Amino acid sequence: MERRHKRLLGLALGLIIAAASASAVMAHGKSRSTLGGPMVLEDEGVFFVNGEVVTSDFPSAPTTGLPTPGTIMVKQMYVHYRIPSDKNKYPIILVHGGGLTGVTYETTPDGREGWATYFTRKGYAVYVVDFPGRGRAGFDPTLINRGKVEADISLVPEMRRTTGEAAWTAFRLGPTLGVVYPGEQFPVNAFEAFAGQGVPYGEVTLAGGALTQGPAALVALLDKIGPAILLVHSQSGPFADRVVGMRPNLVKAVINVEGNQLTIPTAQEIAAYRNTPDIEVFGDNVIDNPVSTGQSRLDGRTAVADAINAAGGDAEVVQLPQIGLYGNSHMLMQDKNNLKIADFLLKWLDRKLNKRGHGYFH
Repeated sequence: MERRHKRLLGLALGLIIAAASASAVMAHGKSRSTLGGPMVLEDEGVFFVNGEVVTSDFPSAPTTGLPTPGTIMVKQMYVHYRIPSDKNKYPIILVHGGGLTGVTYETTPDGREGWATYFTRKGYAVYVVDFPGRGRAGFDPTLINRGKVEADISLVPEMRRTTGEAAWTAFRLGPTLGVVYPGEQFPVNAFEAFAGQGVPYGEVTLAGGALTQGPAALVALLDKIGPAILLVHSQSGPFADRVVGMRPNLVKAVINVEGNQLTIPTAQEIAAYRNTPDIEVFGDNVIDNPVSTGQSRLDGRTAVADAINAAGGDAEVVQLPQIGLYGNSHMLMQDKNNLKIADFLLKWLDRKLNKRGHGYFH
């Protein structure tokens, strides 16, 4: 009776949320909601993992005198979770790419539903992260402030931003800024809104940068929540290899979306994939495209998939045009057909996890 009461209460709350969302949409003069339907949650919230409290001698940079040392937290990862009331599958951890944050998955530039809520409505608990140094996770200002106080520019790390010009070509919206590929699925009319999602590469202020701190924080998250599916994108692509190598029993599947491949996985990391199915997903306009990084990423992740299979694992590389999904950019989770791609990935998960005998918890 108590369980039934909770479910009815959850449904009522879900209908209230849906109604409120619809009212807000009407109030702002829009014709649709960013959700594709009601979403009844057991819980939603945020927390941080992997943080380390340190003493900073330069938490600030006053114009006169020296700053007062104090303790700050560094290396923490921001986590926003949504847990559906009718969950019956492993959680999915969504990890963003370079110059971006977890907003990548929470909405699209033109206001359609993102993967975070779509996967939740399909029965998955979803954990969206900003990895250490990025966005809502914050960064360590110590070196920047020290460089200012000591007038030593060599101490200040380069904290770059991805420009609109660079994103347009590298993310394969078109061959040059303002020119769009035929059939392009990215909502280019909302490109300015997409630019608003960009943030600095603040992880350069942390020891080891993203490739050290990102996997370490994801391992801390897995240790906290238990077995999960890992979905990585672009810069975080190689995070998967390291995380699987450190926690093969906790990573139940890997979805690697156009992953970068600046490092070669170790033999131990490749062997750790033996019981972790892996799919490497790429969009359109990749092959022999001189203004995009797509070809090198495809080559790199294909080599990793081949190594996994040679070691007895189960990995595959999918170029979306080969399965009838055309025109996708590097940001395929935000493309106009993003939910069709999500459905393809969800079917892959069901097939692979059940095939492997992992099953889903009930």
